[in-house]
Amino acid sequence: MAIETVDTNALAEQADNLYESVVILSRRARQVATRTKAELDQKLSYFDDLSLEPGEDLRANEDQFRISLEYERKPKPAAVAIQEMKTGELYWRTAAPEENPDGGAAL
Repeated sequence: MAIETVDTNALAEQADNLYESVVILSRRARQVATRTKAELDQKLSYFDDLSLEPGEDLRANEDQFRISLEYERKPKPAAVAIQEMKTGELYWRTAAPEENPDGGAAL
């Protein structure tokens, strides 16, 4: 696994500023992590429903271990989010600031 540097200036150009880019990336990484966790839980739930004989337990543990390793080898959610932003696959929108009756912007 190689360490890759990220050009923060390029990320800042994608959104209005670097901080907004970081928020966008963190939200997308959280979405990717949630989806991946749901997929892993679904695959591992198969083993919860099995009533195994004592000799079959070792085989089931090996299968669970293999599935877990498969998901550990996948790219990390933050890396996926950064790659999506770099390639233009990531879509986001910003909410318009709400106006207060006294004319100031709402915080």
